[in-house]
Amino acid sequence: MYQAGLVLEGGGMKGVYTAGVLDFFLDKGIEFSNIYGVSAGACHMCSYVSKQRRRALDINIDYLDTRKYCSVESLLTSGDLFNVDMAYHLIPDYLHPYDHETFAKYKGRMYSVVTNIETGRPEYLRLRDMKKDIDMIRASASLPLVSRNVKIGKKVYLDGGISDAIPLKKSILDGNLKNVVIMTKEVGYVRKPTSAATLAIIKMRYLKYPKVHDLMAGRHINYNETLKFIERQQENGKAFVIRPSKVSDVGRIEKDADKLMALYQEGYDDAAANFEALLNYLESGMEE
Repeated sequence: MYQAGLVLEGGGMKGVYTAGVLDFFLDKGIEFSNIYGVSAGACHMCSYVSKQRRRALDINIDYLDTRKYCSVESLLTSGDLFNVDMAYHLIPDYLHPYDHETFAKYKGRMYSVVTNIETGRPEYLRLRDMKKDIDMIRASASLPLVSRNVKIGKKVYLDGGISDAIPLKKSILDGNLKNVVIMTKEVGYVRKPTSAATLAIIKMRYLKYPKVHDLMAGRHINYNETLKFIERQQENGKAFVIRPSKVSDVGRIEKDADKLMALYQEGYDDAAANFEALLNYLESGMEE
């Protein structure tokens, strides 16, 4: 196990790129002492830690035509685009059983990044038991407008990506001198401002939680500043980045299995192409 941070960006179903990278890591036995997953990245982190190769990909593909899994019907009837009962209970408990025993043996620490919509601040919830902590993953992946708020204890959360989309700073603050960052946005990507129409809807939808509107209004600024920060950390050796080299035509809610398979393979191949450089980075001046 490398004493290093692994930072996983979200991105909806574009996250199958991350699933490909993580499956390559599994094939090579690469493990990290601290993992930070955001939204889809948090979901894929779970299968990586339980060492269930292709599980993340299969879940993304096997239910594309299942209305109960992800559909407007689910959104209208339950308040969640991704049906909570199916995504967080039926699938891990029965359809694609989660390996809790292997998860429990993982020696590193795993964090699900969420947004506290009362304070507007990100929180990093440590996962210790996937049965008990499944709502931490759900909260991280609960996108505004298409998901219900997730209450854990006395706090209310939504998608971690709206407050800390790529938590490299948190990993560094936690003492990780080296970090591997898996991104789902291609090289050269620049986030654009959220449209005025969407912001107006968000303002109405979250009247009780005005921080959500503020975060979405400034999201492009924070994200683009984070990209610059990541570039600086690459230069000083605190970050090693794997990300797509070209624009993907996979949508955040994609229904084309062939496109998803291709993006997964792209992630796997990119990890393989970076393997030697990655090992040199992780092992230089560090003990495994």
